[in-house]
Amino acid sequence: MKHKYFVTGIGTEVGKTIASAIITEALEADYWKPIQAGDLKNSDTHKIEKLISNSKTEFHPNSFALKTPMSPHAAAAIDKVEITSEEIKEPRTDNHLVIEGAGGLLVPINEYQTIADLIKPDYRIILVSRHYLGSINHTLLSLELLKSYGLECFGIIFSGEEHPTSEEIIEKMGNVPIIGRIEQEPYFDQNVVKEYAEIFKCKLS
Repeated sequence: MKHKYFVTGIGTEVGKTIASAIITEALEADYWKPIQAGDLKNSDTHKIEKLISNSKTEFHPNSFALKTPMSPHAAAAIDKVEITSEEIKEPRTDNHLVIEGAGGLLVPINEYQTIADLIKPDYRIILVSRHYLGSINHTLLSLELLKSYGLECFGIIFSGEEHPTSEEIIEKMGNVPIIGRIEQEPYFDQNVVKEYAEIFKCKLS
């Protein structure tokens, strides 16, 4: 059975794109980022393409490719377009699909919808968390928000330096499985991503 994995984070710059690359490689899945804001010549899709070594993955175009690196609702206003969840059409595929969100769950896409409104009930939601002062709060708040939407978190991926006490309390209070950890590597290339993919594979199926 093929699944759809929605990768979100507790904020920006927490390692969501690297996590998406690892998940995509582990499952030899397709990849799709519905909304890209800014850096269109070196978008997250381009970055993932460079990190993937399997031959099965297909990369689906953004529903919205916005020029300014801002919150999607603001970048869309600059480009004079309006984003709605109804206009974002999931690509058709017979493969697993990894969907990467933009920023965190409550990043607005317009005046009344957020990234969380893009998540469908059948998605396996993976939350990426990175340790910093306040990250426990942000992680648990993200989990509570998912519950308020009637959604369940499939698992958490931690990135960056290890912090056992933080990870233990998040696992206990959030009642959520831990998929794994992405260390603070000096660099990420296809070989590093493939190594993590082999480690994470059994937790994703």
